[in-house]
Amino acid sequence: MKKIKFLLCGLGIACIVTGCGRTVELTEEENEIITEYAVGLLLKYDKYYNNHLVELTEETDTAETQPEEEEPLPEENNDTEETEVADTPVVDVAEEEPQASSIEEFYGIEGIGFQYSGYELQNEYPQVTEDSTELAFAMEATSGMKLLVLKFQVVSLNGVDTELNMMNYGTKVRVSVNGESPKSALSTMLLNDLQTYKGIIGPAGPVELAAVVEVPDGTNVESLSIILRNDTDKATLVLQ
Repeated sequence: MKKIKFLLCGLGIACIVTGCGRTVELTEEENEIITEYAVGLLLKYDKYYNNHLVELTEETDTAETQPEEEEPLPEENNDTEETEVADTPVVDVAEEEPQASSIEEFYGIEGIGFQYSGYELQNEYPQVTEDSTELAFAMEATSGMKLLVLKFQVVSLNGVDTELNMMNYGTKVRVSVNGESPKSALSTMLLNDLQTYKGIIGPAGPVELAAVVEVPDGTNVESLSIILRNDTDKATLVLQ
């Protein structure tokens, strides 16, 4: 088809040049101009030539505009972190804090010592006798119960009179009997109540203070602990 079109184009040009049987001689320059014109017409109407250009153009545009594929980022290896977290022991700070080993240490009292001296199981405390004329207050156990009285000897450690006011420390006292749930010490009007005592501790001799709780009648005391608690601290002291 290309050759046919080229020949037709050539014949057309020849007809134009020759006219009605007359021969026109052309210069070399005029021949080149006519030849270039004829080739231009041929390329203009050649569908194969146009399609080829379009296909090349589309392929070029697609290659130029297609974005480059991004390389995937390497996956983070979390195995090490997970292992480290799993292997890290959980530390309970509260469990590692040392507890006070004595009443004076918990209260922060200097120059005075507290020594547990035993307990009593009573129906009433203090026991009223004929000589108990100076007793200002006494308490009785309720029916089916006994008063468990824990006794503490308080002494001066430096040999001088030292004022002691237990109410200043805002401490709650509880007692655990035989490992059972602690019971709050009774609030009393006893002058020697461990929670409310106020007086002078000196070299003249020890002062006996007491903490009292009620227990069922017939309780066999095998172990005792006293629990001290204030707004910031807590301590459990094993008495026996």
